[in-house]
Amino acid sequence: MLSAPLAGTGPSVRTPTAWWRDAVIYQVYVRSFLDSTGDGIGDLAGVRAGLPYLKKLGVDGIWLSPFYPSPQHDHGYDVADYCDVDPVYGDLGEFDRLMADARRLGLKLLLDIVPNHCSSEHPWFREALVAEPGSPARARFHFADGRGPTGDEPPNNWRAMFGGPAWSRITESDGTPGQWYLHLFTPEQPDLNWRNPETGEFFEHVLRFWLDRGVDGFRIDVAAGLYKHPEMPDSDDPYADERTRDSVNPLAWNQPEVHDVWRRWRSVSDEYTARDGRERLLVGEVSVPTAREHAEYVRPDELHQAFFFDLLSAPWDAAAFRSTITEAIRDIAGTGSTVTWVLNNHDQVRTVTRYAGEVGVEGSGLGAARARAAALLMLALPGAAYVYQGEELGLPEVLDLPDEVLTDPIFRRTGSRARIRDGCRVPLPWSGHASPFGFSQGAEGARPWLPQPEWFAEHATDRALADTRSFWHLYREGLQLRRSLPQLGEGTLRWLDAPPQVLAVARGDGLICAVNFGTEPVPAPVTGSPLLASGPCPDGMLPGATAAWWTGEATPA
Repeated sequence: MLSAPLAGTGPSVRTPTAWWRDAVIYQVYVRSFLDSTGDGIGDLAGVRAGLPYLKKLGVDGIWLSPFYPSPQHDHGYDVADYCDVDPVYGDLGEFDRLMADARRLGLKLLLDIVPNHCSSEHPWFREALVAEPGSPARARFHFADGRGPTGDEPPNNWRAMFGGPAWSRITESDGTPGQWYLHLFTPEQPDLNWRNPETGEFFEHVLRFWLDRGVDGFRIDVAAGLYKHPEMPDSDDPYADERTRDSVNPLAWNQPEVHDVWRRWRSVSDEYTARDGRERLLVGEVSVPTAREHAEYVRPDELHQAFFFDLLSAPWDAAAFRSTITEAIRDIAGTGSTVTWVLNNHDQVRTVTRYAGEVGVEGSGLGAARARAAALLMLALPGAAYVYQGEELGLPEVLDLPDEVLTDPIFRRTGSRARIRDGCRVPLPWSGHASPFGFSQGAEGARPWLPQPEWFAEHATDRALADTRSFWHLYREGLQLRRSLPQLGEGTLRWLDAPPQVLAVARGDGLICAVNFGTEPVPAPVTGSPLLASGPCPDGMLPGATAAWWTGEATPA
C-alpha cells in the first residue's frame, strides 16, 4: 500500500531542468586527494589528474576545499587572500587548466568560499592590529573594549566552537593591553563584521573574480553565521556552544539579516546565469535546529541549496530515517528547492566507522554493510547528493593517529581527541601495498602529510576498480542507474507499508528502494531480483543491513 506522495507544493521560480536539482557532487579535500609534486600534500594538478577517475565514477561535478593562500591554521579555512592560489597547491594558471579540463569532461566545478571569517594574516586584519580603536580598519571586524576596571575580561561570555573563549585580546601599537576581537573558531580566524557595508562589497568582488574564471558555483562555509546579535549580550549557556562541533550560539548564528546576504549573492549568480544560460549554484553549509529554519535559506531568491545534515546525524533506525526524510521533503522541497542529502564530509567521522559505533577497523564489517545500504538509499531519494572523497572506497576513520601528527585546531585548543577531524582527512590510497599508496606521484616513497595505516591497502582504488563487489562499483552502478532511470533524481517519493525496522519507498512509476535496518532477513517488498543491492540479496528476501532497488509492483507487507 502506498501513502500519498511527498513533494514540494510551495512557490518556485526555478527552472525545472536546472542541473543542480538532482546532481551528485563529489567533495575533493584537495590536500588529501592526489599529490602531483611528491611533497606529501595534494594539489590542484593532482585534482586535474584525478578528473578521469571521477568522470568514470559518474558524478556530475566536484567541490574543492579551500586552496587559497593561507597560513593553514585550519587547513585553508583561514584565508589570507581570496583571489589567488596557495603555492603549496599550485597557481592560478594551474587552476585555469583544471577548470578547462573539468569543462571538457562535462564536470561542474564548485569552490569553497569562507565569508564568516578570514585569516589573522589577511591584510585587513593586519591593518586593524596597528590601527586605532574605533578606526575604519577595526570596523571590518568585531573589536570591543574588555569588561572590568582595566578591561581584562572579554566583552561577553561567548565560547569558540573549537574550544576556549571566543575573544582574544591584542596588544596595542604602544605596547599596552588593548581591545578584544571576536573569533568563533580560532584566534587565527577573526570574524568579519557583516554590518559593515565594506564586507559585502569585498565578497561580491571575490564572487565575480572566480565566476569570471568560469566556476559553476560556490559551497558557502558557515552560511548561517556572518551576522551577530547587534548588542552581543552574554549567552545563557555559553559552554553549550562548544559541546558539539555542530552546536550553534543563537546570538551569533541564524540572525535575520543573513538572508539579505544570500539575496545579494543570488542576484550575482543570476546575473551570470542570464549571460549564457549556464546556471551558477550557491549551496550553503547551514546548521540550524529545524528543517523549517533550514528551508528559509533556500527560498526562491536566496541559496539554491543547503546541505541537510539531519540524515547524516540520524541514528541507524528505520523510524528515525523516515521521520528525517519526511520532514526534509515537506519543509525544504516546499520552497521550490530540492533537498541536498549528505552522509559525510571533511568535518565528520567517516560513515563506515560512524555506523559501526566508532569501534575501529575490526568492527567495520557491520559499519560497511550499513554504509553501503545508506548510500543506496541516499541515491534513491529525490533531490541532490554530495559524496565525500573516499566514501566510494568504503574508507573507515583512522582512529589511532599519534598525537604528534594531529593538526586539527580542535585538538590544539582542547587537548581532546573527541571531536578531531584528522581521521577522515588522511590522504587517499590509490594503489600498491604500502604508503604512500600512489598518493604522492612526484617522488617514490614521499611521506603524506598525515600517515596512512597499513590497512589502507585493502581500500586502494586499484583494488576497488578490480572488485565488482566493492563500494566503488556500488556507487558507480547506483549513479549510472540514477542517470538512466526516469523515476530517480528529482520528483516525488511514496512510503510503502513495511515490517518494523524496514524502510521502503517508491519513486515514480514502479521503482522501489527498501532498506532493512535490522539484523534478520525479511521478505522483499517486490517479487523478483533487484536491479541493484548493497549486499547479497537472494530472491524473495532482504537481508539485514542491506538496501536494494527493484522495479515492479509492491507486495503486501
